[in-house]
Amino acid sequence: MTATNTKSMGEDVIVCHDVHKWYGDFEALKGVSMRVRSGEVIVILGPSGSGKSTFIRTLNRLEEHQEGSISVDGIELTHDIRNIAEIRREVGMVFQQFNLFPHLTVLENITLAPIHVRKWSRERAEEVGMKWLTRVGIPEQAEKYPGQLSGGQQQRVAIARTLTMEPKILLFDEPTSALDPEMIKEVLDVMRDLASSGYTILAVTHEMGFAREVADRVIFMDAGQIVEENVPSNFFTNPKEERTQRFLQQILNH
Repeated sequence: MTATNTKSMGEDVIVCHDVHKWYGDFEALKGVSMRVRSGEVIVILGPSGSGKSTFIRTLNRLEEHQEGSISVDGIELTHDIRNIAEIRREVGMVFQQFNLFPHLTVLENITLAPIHVRKWSRERAEEVGMKWLTRVGIPEQAEKYPGQLSGGQQQRVAIARTLTMEPKILLFDEPTSALDPEMIKEVLDVMRDLASSGYTILAVTHEMGFAREVADRVIFMDAGQIVEENVPSNFFTNPKEERTQRFLQQILNH
């Protein structure tokens, strides 16, 4: 079931083996195993409640897995606080909600973590922060407050904030689901740019066009398990599993 791809990619940077996660009696992840290579772009699809968001949140310990093993950039994710802190420095995450501080300007939101976590000078943090605001197309918004921006602009600020920390791996948890339709494209354009820049990306999204165009591999999850994975051309035109076929019919005919 392993997909092949001609794109040049590096060593395995994420290795998950038989990962299980419970919430009380409910098993949210039922033995998920996955390897992600450096520079690979993976899109994870699945119905609501399939475990896809829970899974990517285990990769930086926002959710704790109870069984199995997860290694990120050669570091195993255990209860050791030092390991968790080290992994979080290498893994950036963009959420559905923007989680910006309303009382801080855009630039202050972006520079907060580099100054306090990476111990950068304010000058360095602002220089790098402005570089990323320019990259996501909104440098002129630096001195505004989040409430003065559109949803799409706020999500681009959230992406710039993540990138300013210089992570090796980017996780996107349905980053466009809280946006109006006309704002989705501007966020997807930024994600396309990042995907072509060599970042390792795992994105949970329902944006099928993005998955077809950008992913090296598409993974379909349902009921806490990986049902199917393949390169986009095969995944969308010739899905093997009946559950995948039903999901795609519902989504694509919606």
